[in-house]
Amino acid sequence: MQKQKTLATSFSLQGKGLHTGLDIQISFHPAPENHGYKIKRVDLEGAPTIDAVAENVAGTQRGTVLSKSGIQVSTIEHAMAALYAYGIDNCLIEVNAPEFPILDGSSYYYSEEIQKVGIVEQNAPRDFYIVKHKIEVKDEATGSSLIILPDEKFSINVLISFNSPVLSNQFATLDDLSEFPSLAASRTFVFVREVEALLQNNLIKGGDLDNAIVIYDQKISQEALDCLADKMNIPHKDVTDLGYINNKPLVFDNEPARHKLIDVIGDLALIGKPIRGRVIATRPGHKINNQLARTIRKDIKQNSIQAPVYNPENPPIFDVNQIRKLLPHRYPFQLVDKIIEIGGNYIVGIKNTTTDEPFFQGHFPEEPVMPGVLQIEAMAQTGGLLVLNSVDEPERYSTYFLTINNVKFRQKVVPGDTLIMRLELLAPIRRGVSTMKGYAFVGDKLVTEAEFMAQIVKNK
Repeated sequence: MQKQKTLATSFSLQGKGLHTGLDIQISFHPAPENHGYKIKRVDLEGAPTIDAVAENVAGTQRGTVLSKSGIQVSTIEHAMAALYAYGIDNCLIEVNAPEFPILDGSSYYYSEEIQKVGIVEQNAPRDFYIVKHKIEVKDEATGSSLIILPDEKFSINVLISFNSPVLSNQFATLDDLSEFPSLAASRTFVFVREVEALLQNNLIKGGDLDNAIVIYDQKISQEALDCLADKMNIPHKDVTDLGYINNKPLVFDNEPARHKLIDVIGDLALIGKPIRGRVIATRPGHKINNQLARTIRKDIKQNSIQAPVYNPENPPIFDVNQIRKLLPHRYPFQLVDKIIEIGGNYIVGIKNTTTDEPFFQGHFPEEPVMPGVLQIEAMAQTGGLLVLNSVDEPERYSTYFLTINNVKFRQKVVPGDTLIMRLELLAPIRRGVSTMKGYAFVGDKLVTEAEFMAQIVKNK
């Protein structure tokens, strides 16, 4: 079981804003469990805070913009990518401007500071978003698409494509988040043909050749190019010389594609949970990245409790014989077939319901349904195994349930169904008494839930 993480201590950075040109101070602080990412505008009266979540994204032009209740903050994606990549779940960010500093146009400085201050593990478990089926979002107008597929960890493939003799097709891959430091220095990029419109929209006041790759790929008049160079405070360039306009060479041959990969990570960080899935991004941008993040956030809200992943080919933690050494129950009242996961505060058990179960003969002969009380019993036995696993010589103890509350039956369980039961402690076990929340699933659908209080007693 993975635990939530936060920064070991605070760190601060200073730099100019890409669009405002302001001198900006930003600080990152440790935060308590289940806090998530929150951004505090310390320059505003009352220092209001905004949650860094996908539904608060109000703009995606040249960066990700959060806005809620009159609070706005932009260009957050490079910092979010670094926090997510290092597995930081909880962080309070204080900034004294309506945007994050652009720094060198990459995630490099955020990455370096996180490594310097360190990361600490917290007590609460991490709650992953587990991708169980293909999710796809498309933009037919631009040809952009993002697909996320089931996988055992988080990984990304990015393909970018531009109608440009300088930057046409590139791809970048991240197979594991441990690879992030090797691509964190990939800078943002812009085409010279886009610069005039950005300047007219009062943007990129802080843009220069130190914080962006500038790509000159379509000839314009020497006068127009000189005018743009003056506006950007950069040296004049020969109008016939197409290519990258940089103060320093490319860090990587595929630096633009690597930077787009950083942007995808930063935008998906706004779903509020670490992801187990593989992202395939074709011509990604902040707009479509946010569409995928919002789709996932919607799925999380509709299915607040995800069913555990069950692969019957994987060997169990406890098989039926090991369960019998811990539980006193026997046929026909042993209602747990195997345990597939167990952690410090949770357990996952399996009950395969078959047509020859004795209770189906009378409940009901014409329409067999597993009695709800037996579903509760199966969950209770699974929870009992979690409690017994916490003591020495567990065969000398039994668990007795004291209360069962807030029971909800959402769907029938019938012959042939596989009941997947997850029980988790609501509080540490004290004086032999434990409180648990239990969920039972068939496939991905939640069928039953209940809260339990149990006492562990030494056998006479």
